[in-house]
Amino acid sequence: MKLHPSFGMNFSARAGQAAADSFAHPLSGQQFADMMILRDSTSARCSSWDRSGKNTDRRAVESGDTLEIANIEGAGCIQHIYFTILPRPHYMYDLTLRMYWDGSDTPCVEVPFGDFFGMRYERIRLYQSSMMALNPGGAGAYGTIGFNSYFPMPFAKGARITLTNEGAEPVTMVWFHVDYEKLNFLPDDTGRFHAQWSRENPTEAIGPNPGDVMYDGVNLDGKENYVILDAEGHGNIAGYFLHVDNIMGSWYGEGDDMIFIDGEEWPPSIHGTGSEEIFGGGACPNSEYIGPYAGYLYTANKDFSGKNSMFRFYVTDPIRFRKSIRMTIEHGHANNFANDYSSTVFWYQNEPHAAFPELPPVQERYPREGNDPHEQALRAFLQLRGRMWSLRQKILKKDLETPPSVDEIQDELDLVSTALDNRRNQWVSKECERLAPTFDVAEKGLSESSD
Repeated sequence: MKLHPSFGMNFSARAGQAAADSFAHPLSGQQFADMMILRDSTSARCSSWDRSGKNTDRRAVESGDTLEIANIEGAGCIQHIYFTILPRPHYMYDLTLRMYWDGSDTPCVEVPFGDFFGMRYERIRLYQSSMMALNPGGAGAYGTIGFNSYFPMPFAKGARITLTNEGAEPVTMVWFHVDYEKLNFLPDDTGRFHAQWSRENPTEAIGPNPGDVMYDGVNLDGKENYVILDAEGHGNIAGYFLHVDNIMGSWYGEGDDMIFIDGEEWPPSIHGTGSEEIFGGGACPNSEYIGPYAGYLYTANKDFSGKNSMFRFYVTDPIRFRKSIRMTIEHGHANNFANDYSSTVFWYQNEPHAAFPELPPVQERYPREGNDPHEQALRAFLQLRGRMWSLRQKILKKDLETPPSVDEIQDELDLVSTALDNRRNQWVSKECERLAPTFDVAEKGLSESSD
């Protein structure tokens, strides 16, 4: 009996006799079947390894350049993508990740790098979920982060992945792995992986009482909702990140999700009761939590003001559509909040797909600079982290030994980072003010030592 190649956890598309053969195996329905069942396939990897045999296993991406991450021929399925990148200010927005399947000229994935992994606000949140994970390195506030995706990404004729630097400064160090399985064929009913980024900054408040949480307005058509995805074709929704920069303050989440399937009119097949229900939390979440399928990655302040990030992955319960889907969510009850909304949505569908909205210029991807206590503390910290990045770059370029004073500043900056995580906002702001002159001294010392 010849078993059909598996495409990973819960990716169960099968066709004809191959389907019957696969499900005939007594272990085929179990979560870890792929580790036990022998397949007629082989594994491979694209990576940034140093072709000279030395240890410079990284690539640079100059401003305006595109780095090809993978270019694979034939049928297969990507099962894991990994990046770590030497950070510099705004790199998560300046870099754009694109993916092309089966020789397509237009990308099926087009998302700012940080947003693909759920990082909207230039503030790393470490987390482990079923489909994405961000893991720490060893250099604290200055260090690199391991970005991991476990979404299966199948293709019949080929795959191409690129990373384009659309910012003004070079990104000097990019490490990457793309782990995939080579297959003999792909069933016709296998959807292709897609991802799309959207932003409405700000949304328009509807009604006479903007920002009133208990506003008694009525929404019986969903036409003013924030749109997460408007797609055509046959497919399954796999998940999304949603980010709300709560400019208006107060509880912003009295907004129902409304998902219109296959062109249906009101009411939609899927109608929710508020944002916390989508992401698995109790009423009005104001603290962070992470689960395998849902969570709040980021909550800036206990009073709900400022920046908030959340996710939902439909691993066990994909949202299915046959002709089209329009995924929306209210921005406040009856859309009575004017806030900065953005999202990245993941789905599988047949080709061709509807044209994506054009990505805005990089400056229009950046987050707002808010005035809430956490945002002020964060901004002070990011400024110093940027200066530390510059110091490290000078040391590297001029092949200097790292002065003890720089390591001492780094240690203190790590403490500030931890305090920022614990929302000690006032202490962080004062500590950053104290540390700023020590950077002046360190920068002067480096300039003198290199003369």
